[in-house]
Amino acid sequence: MLSEKQEAMCNSSKWDFSDLRAIFLNCTLKKSPELSHTEGLIKLSKAIMDKNGVTTEVLRPVDYNIAFGVYGDMKEHGWDKDDWPEISEKVKAADIVVIGAAIWLGEKTSVSTQVIERLYANSHLLNEAGQYADYGKVGGCLITGNEDGAKHCSMNILYSLQHLGYVIPPQADAAWLGEAGPGPSYLDEGSGGPENDFTNRNTTFMTWNLLHMARMLKDAGGIPAHGNQRSEWDAGCRSDFENPEYR
Repeated sequence: MLSEKQEAMCNSSKWDFSDLRAIFLNCTLKKSPELSHTEGLIKLSKAIMDKNGVTTEVLRPVDYNIAFGVYGDMKEHGWDKDDWPEISEKVKAADIVVIGAAIWLGEKTSVSTQVIERLYANSHLLNEAGQYADYGKVGGCLITGNEDGAKHCSMNILYSLQHLGYVIPPQADAAWLGEAGPGPSYLDEGSGGPENDFTNRNTTFMTWNLLHMARMLKDAGGIPAHGNQRSEWDAGCRSDFENPEYR
């Protein structure tokens, strides 16, 4: 599904991305195998990563029994079922996390909100350097819809990811918007979505920026562990502030 220009970019790359893992969380409201227009756009980004040897996976959270809440396993908080721990392990193993969402009433889907809430459950976990566990991961987002709101949804998703510790590279979002009101969606015949140069350009740039940032972070061993270690802060070590308790 790659154009000649996109193929040429892949073929001329001098970087090795084959040790990277990426997961696309398609927060569509549609269960598999129903057609997801958001997944159509996701597949373009995925194809670029696949061409570069990245291990990729596309997952629809709506296919799982995910409990509401902000804890790692909501079965410990009164829920009978919660598949989030299974998804969480896949996210933990990924270097790149991309959230895909459609627009409804100007907002990202309710599923994407739930996913971000559950990602927040890991905010208390630390990595080996004593930083928050998601430090060193790279985040991006892809949006589709037939109404205004792509930038608003992207802004919300990317802010949420960086707040959790994800690194957001330049232009880490892309979108396709159809004509306002009832009309063809991204994959519908005659929509012009898959051929849209603006969307294809931004999706391509987003994907390569995610790859480059993930490569740099992996080669550098993540974000330098100084001035940002929760473990050190809790132990009383202050890089910039004196702690009266330890005078």
